[in-house]
Amino acid sequence: MSKIKALLFDLDGTLIDSEKFHFDCWNEFLSPYHVVLDFKDWLSNYAGIPLPQNAKTIISKYKIDADLDDFIKRREQLTFDGFRTKDIALMPFALDFVQYFYDKGFTLAVVTASPKIDVDAVFARNGLAKYFTLFVTRTDVTKSKPDPESYNICVQKLGLQKDECIVFEDTINGVKSAMAAGIMTYAVQNNVRAHQKLKIADQLFLNFAHVKTYILEHGIL
Repeated sequence: MSKIKALLFDLDGTLIDSEKFHFDCWNEFLSPYHVVLDFKDWLSNYAGIPLPQNAKTIISKYKIDADLDDFIKRREQLTFDGFRTKDIALMPFALDFVQYFYDKGFTLAVVTASPKIDVDAVFARNGLAKYFTLFVTRTDVTKSKPDPESYNICVQKLGLQKDECIVFEDTINGVKSAMAAGIMTYAVQNNVRAHQKLKIADQLFLNFAHVKTYILEHGIL
């Protein structure tokens, strides 16, 4: 019989289709600096990395004359305003997957590198908060992904053992974070160009429909 009791989900790019949203926010924000990011470059080098770290990288790479703290603060405000006023689509089959295993009695949690205000704004609009027992955000940790702190905190707060959990992530930083915490990690990524990096995960899937089929066929849950 399976020991698994909890499913732990990353947010951006795993549950919600927000990578294009973040990319568009950056290009809107960087327009006055005459900087334009390429989407493939974004997916390869910025997706899944906390905003403050991306801000530092962008300021350095493009030699932007700006105070880092102010730059981050203004950029985070743009994200928050967007999450508060725009509907962000869910990733394919994510809702069915969440509802199915919630109805089966599994504990569901979100572990994200996004700040708490953004997470609250997203779930206030999409109405999915009822499915999740716990949210661990960037606001709750001192070291963000790929450090394992966020997953260690999540498991501890849930009062579970690590072998009672499965993590779902879409980026290499997220996968490294969960695996460093010693938790079984499934990568879910519909961009096949990212699959080479993600092969370090315990399993790799294109979408949550494939994950559900695999789990049920193999008696994982």
